Amino acid sequence: MIIVLKRDASDQDITHILDTVQGWGFDTNISRGVERTVIGIIGDESLLRNKPLEVFPGVESVLRVLKPYKLASREARADRTRIRIPPVTEGADPVEIGGQAVTVIAGPCSVENRDLLFEIAQFVKEHGAHVLRAGAFKPRTSPYSFQGLGAEGLRLLSEVRREVGLPVITEVMDTKDVDLVAETADILQIGARNMQNFNLLRAVGRIRKPVLIKRGMSATLEELLMSAEYVMCEGNHQVILCERGIRTFEPFTRNTVDISAVPVIRRESHLPVMVDPSHGTGHWDLVAPMAYAAVAAGADGIIVELHPRPEEALSDGPQALLPKRFAGMMEELGRLSPAVGRSL
Repeated sequence: MIIVLKRDASDQDITHILDTVQGWGFDTNISRGVERTVIGIIGDESLLRNKPLEVFPGVESVLRVLKPYKLASREARADRTRIRIPPVTEGADPVEIGGQAVTVIAGPCSVENRDLLFEIAQFVKEHGAHVLRAGAFKPRTSPYSFQGLGAEGLRLLSEVRREVGLPVITEVMDTKDVDLVAETADILQIGARNMQNFNLLRAVGRIRKPVLIKRGMSATLEELLMSAEYVMCEGNHQVILCERGIRTFEPFTRNTVDISAVPVIRRESHLPVMVDPSHGTGHWDLVAPMAYAAVAAGADGIIVELHPRPEEALSDGPQALLPKRFAGMMEELGRLSPAVGRSL
């Protein structure tokens, strides 16, 4: 349930509403926007049936949220969520995800070794990337494939983060590793295979760092939004949703990138939405076209992979851009973004 406040509602009015509703045993969430302030009430709405919410001073209207994703819904927040990543180095600008600028997350699929990680991190920073991606823990279909360097990979990510000055996103796969990954990562990633690992979602919800959730390969958009709800109901509202391709019958691509997911999520939710065209297509030559399509559709950012020697990559080489191709894609995005009212 959502309480929409009048523009002239006082702090005393708001405090009175919050104290009363919490006294009834409900959790509350307040969102102050430019045009309006709303209070979300979380709990069994049937218990509010006979509560006179409309008579509180400062209340303009009371709305029942019929969607199952209460906190992630568009009605729950007055403005779109903007997630701010503090700068790594003194004097640098923070990274904002969900604002006017398109956020680019780039890097190798996996942390393979120190030299390669530093080489790629320095290159993507020089060419406009905002966040470095690389997996320390790698979920793989085959148990015989490279599974990542684990704790050693996190140590290398921490080192490159500090020396190159880029924020880092990396995947967490197990509840026991959440605190360990959070010590290094500026953004914690929940991979497609863990999108409905509800214990893991609750665990990252208790960490006060941004969380990026990738859509499962067979998941509906409602299921993706409900995964965000698991994180948010634990108190962490810094959630980013990511379309990374769904499984279809089409064999020409690894997955099928659902570009329509971008405007649908923007219609249904206030949360930022990104697209991963690397995992979404599985082929390097399709990455840039799908990145352009994502931005044109309204995505708040993209997440892509690159590797200077993809034939030697320990994971996902066929979808990795060569550095020169990444640089060309960034130039094109710089020309495209203003045409759709964004910047890079």
